[in-house]
This record gives sequence, C-alpha cells and structure tokens, in this order.
Amino acid sequence: MLYKTKGVVFRFTRYGESSIIVNIFTAQFGLQGYIVKGVRSKSAKGRIALFQPLTLLDLVVYHKTNANLMHIREAKCLYLYQTISGDMRKTTIALFINEILTKAVKEQSHASDLCDFIISSLIELDKSEQVENFHLVFLIQLSRWLGFQPQNTNEVLEGRPLDRDDETALSALLAADFGTPVRITNQQRRTLLDVLIFFYARHIDGFGHLKSVAVLREILQ
Repeated sequence: MLYKTKGVVFRFTRYGESSIIVNIFTAQFGLQGYIVKGVRSKSAKGRIALFQPLTLLDLVVYHKTNANLMHIREAKCLYLYQTISGDMRKTTIALFINEILTKAVKEQSHASDLCDFIISSLIELDKSEQVENFHLVFLIQLSRWLGFQPQNTNEVLEGRPLDRDDETALSALLAADFGTPVRITNQQRRTLLDVLIFFYARHIDGFGHLKSVAVLREILQ
C-alpha cells in the first residue's frame, strides 16, 4: 500500500551500478530501508541530492510489514537548508548529530514524535545564530525520546566526579532549550560533551566510538 509520511535521511549506500539503499527515519514507520533505482545514473539529474544525510523529505512510500527493503514512489524536499552547508560550525554539528542518530535511533516506538523532534531540531540549527551549545542540548533532549532522559545531574553522572562549576553548567543545560543562552567556557563544553557521550554509552548497547567528536572539538574550540 502507498502511504504519505515525513522522513529524515540517515545514510545511504551504493547498490549495483546506479542505485542506492537509503535508510530514512519516517514519522509513519520509524527507521526503514528503501532501494532507489537509477539515482546514480547520468540521466538522474542530481536526484541523489535528495538522499544526502539529514535531508528532510516529504515522501510517498510503499510499505509492506516485515519486508526488508521498501520502495519510494515520490520524494521531495520538506525544508531546504539555508545556512548549514555554508557555516562550518553548523556543518560540523550536523555531522555529529547524524552520527548520533545512526548509532542511537533503533526502536520504532514514538516514531512520529521522534521524527518531529529531529526535523524541528535541524530546522532550528539552520535558523539559529548561536549554536555553540546546540549539540549538548540536542543530546539531552534526544534522550527523552530514547527513553532515558535525565531529571538531574546525578542521573547523568551516576557517581562520576565533576567540578562544581561544570556540574552547575550541566544543570543549566538540562533545563535549556535550543535558544536558551547558557554561558560556559570552551573547556566546560568539551568536558560536558564527554560526560554526555559516556551517559549515552551506558544506555545504548554497542554505542562505540564517535568519529565526529574530534572534528567537533576542533571547530567549536
């Protein structure tokens, strides 16, 4: 059957001579794999741009329960980013967010709400001017939809020692939205990123190493 849904591209891999398999987190069905034929051919006229990581899409898809790969009937851009590709800070944060999503988002529960959160967060990143703490707030807010949102600093730290000023900064971030100004130093930002990544690793099996962290630290220093 055909269904309309919104979606966020997580990643794609090449398939055959001109096709791809693209993983998209959809509002209707959660994380799904779709085969898109001919998109890498010379006649595709740049259609592969629609399936770059974190592209926001309006979709019409075929869906069959228990099928491994689905097909896309129609795909069009839901929101065209205006600043992310031209701002190194935002590009790096988007790279980090993409890696977090591909590692952390596995379940299909709350798919519609989680998809809305991811879409609204990425649009907020594109529109925001102050983004130094964006990745930290994103990690905290995403944890709500993954089922382990912390209510206080103790739930994040679980006995891990932290400087008093750093813990005060963490407490402020736990209560913050993306637009909330939270004044923290670059060193605190690095420390709290490590703390939150460790927090994620405790809750997500096979979370592993994040390749984008080194770049993030370099750009947001």
